[in-house]
Amino acid sequence: MEYTVNKLAKMSGISTRTLHYYDEIGLLSPERISSNGYRIYGQLQVDLLQQILFFRELGLSLEEIKEIIYSKTFDQTLALENHLTALYRKKEQIDLLIRNVSKTIRAVKGEIIMGDKEKFEGFKQKLVEETEQKFGEEIRQKYGDKVVDASNGKVKNMTQEQYAKVEQLSKEVNETLREATLLGDPANELAQKACDLHRQWLCYFWPDGMYSKEAHKGLATMYCEDERFKAYYDAITPGCAEFLRDAIDIYCK
Repeated sequence: MEYTVNKLAKMSGISTRTLHYYDEIGLLSPERISSNGYRIYGQLQVDLLQQILFFRELGLSLEEIKEIIYSKTFDQTLALENHLTALYRKKEQIDLLIRNVSKTIRAVKGEIIMGDKEKFEGFKQKLVEETEQKFGEEIRQKYGDKVVDASNGKVKNMTQEQYAKVEQLSKEVNETLREATLLGDPANELAQKACDLHRQWLCYFWPDGMYSKEAHKGLATMYCEDERFKAYYDAITPGCAEFLRDAIDIYCK
């Protein structure tokens, strides 16, 4: 079946302007242009749009999606299976948050007593799931399932104080790193402070005894080599991933 841009927009729930933009950047072009100048989309484009919206829901950028769906190795069935797995994880996370909110309401009403640790279960689970979703494949390849599972277990067992400290450290690392990168010297005091904050933050996630200078340097190198990690740090400020790598190399000496 064929659709005009207006019909496809209405069916998919996105705007015609968005479809026009996808065409402009080469993400989703119409199958053909009709004699009267209308964009006409066929079944292939409908299926691709579904994939694009799945990937958008998982937080990928349009550039990342374009690279994936037009790769010679792109497997639609495998992509759908991965989408389904990610959705099940998200469902588990939402279900946990619902249970957590329900317990909190009952505790506020005086119906039950809720431990401090319970109050943060949903948020800690969310942190684990988001990390797995964004970087799970890469970190499991680098460190192995045993290490990653141990790390996830450590996060889930965080106390209220530890969880709050991790959240604060994450903000401090990014803010300090942004300021240091703008100064441009990875050896200066602010850059080295960012590295030390980064080490403290890491130790809340890595299993006890895992931290070493070499491991820290290796992780910083991966930040530059892997496009997803690089995009995360470069979003703080351009060139941030390479700057952090160079600063950590100095810090570890």
